[in-house]
Amino acid sequence: MSDASLPAAAATGASLRRRLKNPALLLVPATLFLAVIYLMPLIDLVRVSVSGATWWTYFDRVFSVPLYWESLVRTMQIAFTVACLCAVLGYPTALLIHRSRGITQVLIAAAVILPYFIAILIRTYAWMVLLGRNGPINKLLQTLGIIDTPLALLFNRGSVLLGMTAVLLPIMVLSIYASVARLDHGLTRAALASGAGPLAVFWRVLLPLTFPGIGAGFLLVFVAALGFFITPTLLGGPGDQMFAMHITQQADSVTGEGFLQALAVVLLVITLLVVGVAGRIMGFEFIWGGGKLQAGPSKPRATARERAAVRGPGMMIADAIGWPLLRLMGRLPAGCGRWTVRIMGGLVIATLMLPILVVMVISFSKASYLTFPPPDWSLRWYEKFFSDSNWMDAFSNSVGIAALSAVIAVTLGATAAMGIVRSEIRGKSVLMLLLVSPMIVPPVVLGLSLYSLFLKMGLVGTHLGLAAAHAVGGIPIVVVIVAASLQAVDRRQEQGAAIHGASPLTVFRLVTLPAIAPGLAAAVFFAFLHSFDELVLSLFLSSPRMKTLPLMLWADINYQLNPVLAVVSTLEVLLVIGGIVLCRPVLTRRRED
Repeated sequence: MSDASLPAAAATGASLRRRLKNPALLLVPATLFLAVIYLMPLIDLVRVSVSGATWWTYFDRVFSVPLYWESLVRTMQIAFTVACLCAVLGYPTALLIHRSRGITQVLIAAAVILPYFIAILIRTYAWMVLLGRNGPINKLLQTLGIIDTPLALLFNRGSVLLGMTAVLLPIMVLSIYASVARLDHGLTRAALASGAGPLAVFWRVLLPLTFPGIGAGFLLVFVAALGFFITPTLLGGPGDQMFAMHITQQADSVTGEGFLQALAVVLLVITLLVVGVAGRIMGFEFIWGGGKLQAGPSKPRATARERAAVRGPGMMIADAIGWPLLRLMGRLPAGCGRWTVRIMGGLVIATLMLPILVVMVISFSKASYLTFPPPDWSLRWYEKFFSDSNWMDAFSNSVGIAALSAVIAVTLGATAAMGIVRSEIRGKSVLMLLLVSPMIVPPVVLGLSLYSLFLKMGLVGTHLGLAAAHAVGGIPIVVVIVAASLQAVDRRQEQGAAIHGASPLTVFRLVTLPAIAPGLAAAVFFAFLHSFDELVLSLFLSSPRMKTLPLMLWADINYQLNPVLAVVSTLEVLLVIGGIVLCRPVLTRRRED
């Protein structure tokens, strides 16, 4: 090699080393994993639905056969109704959390957040106990002499709406609370100081400013409700079937390829259209609850005339119907607003917590059937659970799969979050949308698409297959939590360590990792819990020889109701509480730092 080529080789090597140190490379593992395990199966699902000479007949059947068309319309109606109920009930609850102080605020927030991390199957089972013929509601009404015979509170549209609203309500409360907490409360104080009454301040200041939070929560609840089938199956009647239920029923029956995939594609397209329209209006950041990851060029300030001409939706609503309603409500005492918030917030907290508490009490019942209050106390059902080899095998399978899934999700999600936050690449919002998009895809659609891929790879009914499938939903959770933790780290500490000669790995190990430890611990716990509770994907990808705890619960709820299910539900609640308690020292240490 000539002397002239040495500097060029050195420069090339230095350039290569700089590229290898680029944080954007950390996005590659998660992107490749999601491309193979998530995007490719969805693309193949669409391909199968439109393959064949008469593929259009599959979609024509979906929209022309009354069974499927009516189910699709019913699904949209139920999802919209549930979103409206969550908005009406969630707003006063978010205000109650915000206006409370000290231990009261902590307890109210915990009562709202805790049910969110408990499996949907368990929360639905709790409502089956509460609304049953021998449940607390019928017992209370009979004791008060209001009714003589138990009411049929289950298997109707009302129980479906109640169950789905209770399941999705925490999403709405958290979304609205985040919007309320970011408000500049000097605006409300200024409005009050200017002579506006409390109702006028709420209608003209608070409501329009928190409208983005309401909209984000409404859309998240609506999209999540579109893919529901567990709660409607257990709480609804024949006239309450939702569209996702037809996909699972067709998957269980012997049917040719094409129509089943067409059903899934219709549900997927509707979901994506809703998200696309919402993203166009609000920005796709509403999915992960954050701000824009890359600021665009600043726009010139609008003139007063332009600001008057372009008004937000909240301001338009207030101008259209607000003033007549405001004059009517202005005659009410100012304390009515405070008591309305307290009463409605209290009812929401009771709705979220009461079913869980009732199930925990029933787990100690001596009776052989579900009844409340228990006629006598016993640990017989706990003994039955821990002595039954089938339950223990299912429990060990769930723990092993959840641990493996958490390792995959945290490894890929944490590195992807580092790449998103620390890199300078363009299109960060697009990459973030890809990473969190599994949160909006209906689980039945994802499960059906993964089944074909895993069947070819021999992963159906294996621990690795289920762990990989569960990790698809765990990665978005990890990315959101770790990215938020990274954005809170003081970059000057990292830069100072690098200036003094520390390598990138040393900076991460000694500076970044201790700073994001609370978020990382929370990400591990929630990724584990997500896999431990996963039912829909397990229904598609498990085998008769390998059962998980949610699958055992699903089978028993459909065929027999006994207090063993209450034992499993109680252990699930204790697992969630224990995980939060274990994370508390880390979080406390973080706040003290």
